[in-house]
Amino acid sequence: MQTKQQKEVIIKELAEKLKNSKAVVFSDYKGLKVKDMTVLRRDLRAEGVDLKVLKKTLINIALKDAGIEMDAKALEGQVAIAISSKDEVAAAKIIAKLAKVNENLKIVGGILGTKELSIAEVDALAKLPSKEELLAKLVWTLNAPVSGFVNVLAGNMRGFVTALQAIADKK
Repeated sequence: MQTKQQKEVIIKELAEKLKNSKAVVFSDYKGLKVKDMTVLRRDLRAEGVDLKVLKKTLINIALKDAGIEMDAKALEGQVAIAISSKDEVAAAKIIAKLAKVNENLKIVGGILGTKELSIAEVDALAKLPSKEELLAKLVWTLNAPVSGFVNVLAGNMRGFVTALQAIADKK
C-alpha cells in the first residue's frame, strides 16, 4: 500500500509526463501473461514510450492536473497507460500490433495532444506511417524529378551511342 506522499509524487510525475506527451494510449491488459507484458514494455521502451500501470483514480487526478478532460474510470478493465513524448503513432502502433496476436491486450482509448480519442481513432492512428517512413517518402518524392531528368538526359546519350554503333556496323 502506498502512502499519500508516494501517491502525490506519482501523480505529479504522471501529470508532467502527460503535459509533455504527444500521444497517450490506454490499454486493458487483464489476463496478459508476465512474459507478454515484458515484451510489451521492452518494445515500447525501444521507441521511447513509457508504460505505467496505475489505479484509475490516480490517472484521473493526473489527467485533471495536466489540463486534459477525460474520465479514466469510464475505461473498461485494468488500465495501462502508454505515454509517447517523441512520436505520435509509436505507442498506438506497438500496442495494436501486439493486440492482434494476443486477445488479452485491448486498446480502450487514447489522447492526442489534449484531445480524447476513441478506440477507432487510436486504431486509425496506429495505421499511420511512422515519422521515418514519412520522411523517406518525402525524400523519394523530392528526388523523383531529378532522377527522371537524369534518365531523360542519359536516354539522349544512349540514343546517340546506339546510332553511332549502327553506322559503325554498316561500314
